[in-house]
Formats: sequence, C-alpha cells, structure tokens
Amino acid sequence: MSPLNVPFARSQFPSLSTTTTTKPYIFADNAGGSQVPNTVISRITDYFSNTNVQLGADYSVSQVTTKRVLQEAPQHAKVLIGASHPDEIVFGASTTISLENLARGLEVGGTINAGDEFIVTGEHEANVGPWKKLAARKGLTVKYWHVTPTPTPSGRPNPYSVSHKIQDLLPLITAKTRLVAFSACSNLLGTIVPVKEVVKAIREKAKEVGAPKVEVCVDCVAFAPHRKVKAVEWDVDYCVFSFYKVYGPHTAALYVRSTALQSSVGSLAHHFLDVPDEPYKLQPGGPGYELVYGSTGIVPYLLSLENPNSAHENAGKTEEDRIDAVFDAIADHEQELLKVLLGYLTADKQYARGVRIVGEEGVGTTKERVPTVSFVVVGDKPLKSRTIVDVFDRAGGVGIRWGHFYAYTLVDELRPKLDVNDGVVRISLVHYNTTEEVDRIIEILKGVLA
Repeated sequence: MSPLNVPFARSQFPSLSTTTTTKPYIFADNAGGSQVPNTVISRITDYFSNTNVQLGADYSVSQVTTKRVLQEAPQHAKVLIGASHPDEIVFGASTTISLENLARGLEVGGTINAGDEFIVTGEHEANVGPWKKLAARKGLTVKYWHVTPTPTPSGRPNPYSVSHKIQDLLPLITAKTRLVAFSACSNLLGTIVPVKEVVKAIREKAKEVGAPKVEVCVDCVAFAPHRKVKAVEWDVDYCVFSFYKVYGPHTAALYVRSTALQSSVGSLAHHFLDVPDEPYKLQPGGPGYELVYGSTGIVPYLLSLENPNSAHENAGKTEEDRIDAVFDAIADHEQELLKVLLGYLTADKQYARGVRIVGEEGVGTTKERVPTVSFVVVGDKPLKSRTIVDVFDRAGGVGIRWGHFYAYTLVDELRPKLDVNDGVVRISLVHYNTTEEVDRIIEILKGVLA
C-alpha cells in the first residue's frame, strides 16, 4: 500500500479542526481515547434520528434496528478483531466491564476449580483485576509475569527500561495453570508483545507439564489503534478492545472463541432466556444500541485510507486483508512520529537532565513498539510528572497526561521507586498526529526541561 495520506485522514475528524488561537488543538492523549471520524458520528446520529426503538419486535423500524445491532455490528467487529464468526463477538460498555462479565461467566460456568492458578501481569488493570477478584472468591493462586530490565540502544543505564519476556513467563506455567492474561501492547510502556509467539509457547509448555485446560485472555486496548488484531491467527481464547480507543464510540468488543462460549462460560442472562452458545449469555442487559451501531463506521473509515488508485490491487482481497494493509501504512507513519519524539527525549542533553524513558528506549520496528511514550525526570533536579503536564495545560493547545494509567502494579514495582500516584508523563500519538505536532510538543518540553 502507498504511504498514509495523513491530511486526508485528518480531514475525516471534525475535532481535528478545533483551534486554539490560530493553531489546531493537538490531541496527544490518544491512549486514553481517540477522536472520532464522520463515519461514526453520522451513524450514531442516524440511529437516534431514525431507528431508536427496542430490538426484536415485528414492526418495520424495530426490524431495521435489530439488523443494525445484531447483524451489522458483530460483522464489522469480527473484521476488526479477527474472529471466525460474528457470533463470537460480545459487546460491552468497556473493556473492564467485558472482562468482569467474562470472569463471572467462567465462574458460573463451573470450569474454574479449587487449586487452579491464574497468571497475570502488572499491566492494564482491566485484564488483571477481574482475575484477582475471581481468584479471591474461589481461593485460587495468582502468579505475576513481571517486567524485567531491557538493555538500552545507547548502552546508557536506565532502570526503567523494562519489558515482558517469554523466558520469564514459561516457568510460571504448571499443571495447575488455568488461565494466562496479558496485554498485546502496554498502554504505558508502548511495547508490543509478540502474541502469536507467546501463545504458542504457553500451549507447548502447558502440554509439557500436563495442564488439562489453559485458556489465554489478551487485552488489545493499547494494540488495536495501531495494529490489526488477529484473534484466530493468534490462537487465543479471549481478547478484547475498546472502540473508543480505535476511533469509535464508548463501547467495547470481546472475542470469545466459539468452543469457549459453549463449554467454558456460563450464562449471565435472565434465567428464562435459553442462550447456551450465543454472545448474549455474556451481555446482561444488552449494550448501548446507538454506540454499537456507531462502531460500524470504523471499518469504512479505515478502508477510506486506502489509495483510491489501488482498486486493482485490492481485487479479491478480504476486508481483513485490506485493513491489515492499512494498518501497515499507519505503522510506518507512526514510526516517523516515534523517531522524532524518542530522538529528542533520549538525546544526551535530556539524559543528562534526568529524563528516563519508562519502557524500551529504541524506536525498534513496527512489530515492537507503538507511539505511546512514557517518561519521568529524575536525578539532581527531579520534576513531578504532574508538574510537567501542568506546564502544557497552562500553555494550552496540547493535551497530554500524567499518572499510572491503570497500570498501577507495574508503576508501583519499578525501581528506583516512583511515586505511583504521580506516575509518569505519557504522550500517546496515533496516525492522525503529525511530525509538526510532535515538534510543537518538543518546543514546550524544551522550556520545561531548561
């Protein structure tokens, strides 16, 4: 595919024309929530304007809204998450709610037994908390796949250069392991985990130690805005992302492998509803219909990023293959953003000032990192993360953020110890950001670090 047409992409987002004085506002807190294109906004408006009725009735308007919510939306989510069938898609209010419901579903399904072990990380709490709470209710053991130090490209010491490594995970797997939960990409470190490789290693180790049933749950919240999710190809049992991080409305999609939907999870629906192998068994009360329908605008938006002159190249390709190519172009552009931002933050002058990247310092390849960059300022003249962001807030025109970003355990365990409630400074970019915007961010940082 041709290079990403960033001006065209930006033109699809009304919010990107919002100005402060004479300059467009710079949205650099995208890991917390992305902006939304016209294709999504128009669908939500259309839903409220024309089909805002209850599902499942026989009258014509209800039939239209039923098709939109129960047929079109799961089909679009299937493409984005890489499922094999729309019936493997469960909608929920958020990733956190989706995984809480999944944990409850596994509990009532009767496939979690005394003595079972869960393996989790200190990453995004959405894919940690539900399993810790389920383990507490059932008296199970929770083990942690911790981050460990990673050498820096420069060779300079940085104790906060850390990542997850497969060799640290495998010894945790025993015959009692029941579930392994981790993130495809860290929402704080920005590091991509090689999911397919990790899952293969988990399955091989589980077989070696005689674990009868090990399921894998992957949090794709920080991955999906930047790369194509491939649930079936990865061989995961569960994976989830929030549409509002992927240019959509505030709702989420959970992939549940069809065999797991039938045999691992029990129903959370009302007792009189017979849904033994339907996603509704994990959708108590149902999702917000207008938001679910709004999510069907994401695939058309992504496909609009294809080169209009490449129709002949796309002939015979599936939507998934075409979107995969779009994400390749997105990744290439995002690497250019990373080079500029990390180039500044890791320069000798900033290192001497006490700037330390939290995560891997190198730009790496498109398979290794996304443009979510976290850092702290330590040393002789340390700065609170909140203080740094306050300067941006006073300057106006740029939105970045400080904190632990729900990776509380990860931040709390970093050494030398950081104030977990102050956390890190996080600058999180996506494909509609530009190198000119990164330059503006750097100009403010120069004043902060002077």
